[in-house]
Amino acid sequence: MIETPQSFVTRQECDKVAFQNGFRRLHGEVDGWRHYGSTTAQGSVWLAHDASDRWLLAIDHGGVIEESDLPDAAIDGPGLARYIFSTLGQLYASMQRVYQLAVSLPDAPLAQFLGKVKDLPTTTEAERLVIQRIGQNVFRSGLIDYWQGRCPLTGIADTPLLRASHIVPWKDCTTDAERLDVHNGLLLSALWDAAFDRGLVSFDDLGQPLFSPALGETARDELRWQQPINLTDQHRERLAWHRNTLLKKTLPP
Repeated sequence: MIETPQSFVTRQECDKVAFQNGFRRLHGEVDGWRHYGSTTAQGSVWLAHDASDRWLLAIDHGGVIEESDLPDAAIDGPGLARYIFSTLGQLYASMQRVYQLAVSLPDAPLAQFLGKVKDLPTTTEAERLVIQRIGQNVFRSGLIDYWQGRCPLTGIADTPLLRASHIVPWKDCTTDAERLDVHNGLLLSALWDAAFDRGLVSFDDLGQPLFSPALGETARDELRWQQPINLTDQHRERLAWHRNTLLKKTLPP
């Protein structure tokens, strides 16, 4: 049974969870569910508390639901999916990931980019390079959120050592939507990025590295990794292009 209406303490706790994790626009409370939005992330979340001292979360963002790995709870309520947490700490940890995904999926970086460049001129090459640089910075920020600030291969989390690696390169994309889609990118440490960008390494559908014969033995030994990359179907589709286009160029005839 959901606490309806929420007590003062419950409201305070829900507000803290939401506000500290990027959902700072309060839209009121209905049937015990407190509703929040965000100025930086897409979608809404709802928070509630029940008589068993459990905390409840509802989400209406399809991309977040698909990639958050939260177990769906069979309860009625708002949104497209609902989840139950036995402790407030578990809710906090999950909300952080919900925000990271909501701010990067599916086209939040594109919307941010269009807002930044809508009034900028594009007449000269220098002006177009400025716009490209803005887009690349937005893309990098989106990848940092999506990959939780670390290289998924090596675990390196030092931001200066991380690179926003396009799978299909910027110049080969036909639209800004493709260029800024986080599924068209990997957040790789600098050495891995250099090899990936030049087609000396790619990844199979399981996220495991594929090395070109053109890569020297010493360099290959230095490309250490801890675990395969956790990929979506959208990543796999683009990596097929990368293998067939860039990696293939480094293979002997």
